[in-house]
Amino acid sequence: MYSIQDYDYDLSEKLIAQKPAAQRDRSKLLFMHQKSGRLSHHAFCELDDLLAPSDILVVNNTEVVPGRLYGRKETGGKAEVLILDYARGCREGTDNGNFLCECLIKASKRPKIGASINFDQELKAKVIGCRDDIYTLKFSFSGNFESLLYRIGNVPLPPYIKRSRGEGDSRDRKSYQTVYASQKGAAAAPTAGLHFTKRLLEKVKEKGVRVVAITLHVSYGTFLPVRVADIRRHSIHSEWFHIPAKTADMINRTKANGGRIVAVGTTCIRALEFVADERGHVAHGSGNCDLFIYPGYRFKIVDAMITNFHLPRSTLLMLVCAFAGRDKVFKAYKEAIKKEYRFYSYGDAMLIA
Repeated sequence: MYSIQDYDYDLSEKLIAQKPAAQRDRSKLLFMHQKSGRLSHHAFCELDDLLAPSDILVVNNTEVVPGRLYGRKETGGKAEVLILDYARGCREGTDNGNFLCECLIKASKRPKIGASINFDQELKAKVIGCRDDIYTLKFSFSGNFESLLYRIGNVPLPPYIKRSRGEGDSRDRKSYQTVYASQKGAAAAPTAGLHFTKRLLEKVKEKGVRVVAITLHVSYGTFLPVRVADIRRHSIHSEWFHIPAKTADMINRTKANGGRIVAVGTTCIRALEFVADERGHVAHGSGNCDLFIYPGYRFKIVDAMITNFHLPRSTLLMLVCAFAGRDKVFKAYKEAIKKEYRFYSYGDAMLIA
């Protein structure tokens, strides 16, 4: 249960989705009955048939920013920068054309403290710190940083989605974003939510299901594999979240009345479980969530989940196994592979309830 090898599986590269479904809600949906492990196959647009009027659907309204930047070091070498905590930089404010945030840097040689990187439209960045391969950069610019970023930045697609520089960026800006995204700050999309259309959300609401939003700005660390033999020794990345008072109140009232809390994605689960007390009461507020959920965890608030099919050895897969049981989850993955479901960010989905 705690060995990293317990969360490995083989997947044909052809099942790694490179593009989204032609229509968001026409992706496949594998339904797993949580207790029995019984499986059935559906289209995602049939989700409302699998929910009850007493349910509450919790979505993550974070918005992915085009935070991948291509530049050159002073030496002329190429450098690729990925902004990790755009929202924190915004919260702390810009000062006289400066913007401070943490980033990943990909270059032939590790940049040193004090090194500069030049981008298009006179955007520059200076390395002022580095810890655990995460760099603190101070951007300097003229005008508005957000406007500049949206002009020259690229969508931070995960590495298993293959694109040449700039290829499909305008399409991905729309497709790698949920229809309810409203709070800028994510370095990666909460991908379980990519399957929703506005019409499907209306169908869900017409059934009586309430839909509420929280914010958790997904970090790129969500894609990083666990590299320790014993998963209990892994330290998970931290992500900023906000749970509005109205959302917390509706969740608590639904739970008290016997309704199910249906979380859309692992990000919602982590945030809700992080703030829930032992009685299953959710508190509103903001903070940094570093909750690592793996088998053995006792869930306090979430009753059902919608999730995509995740990478081997990932914390996301471990969370799903903690929720439904490793054997049942791997049986479901085996069935999904047999039926040629599409995997990972642009892939198909599961409902576990």
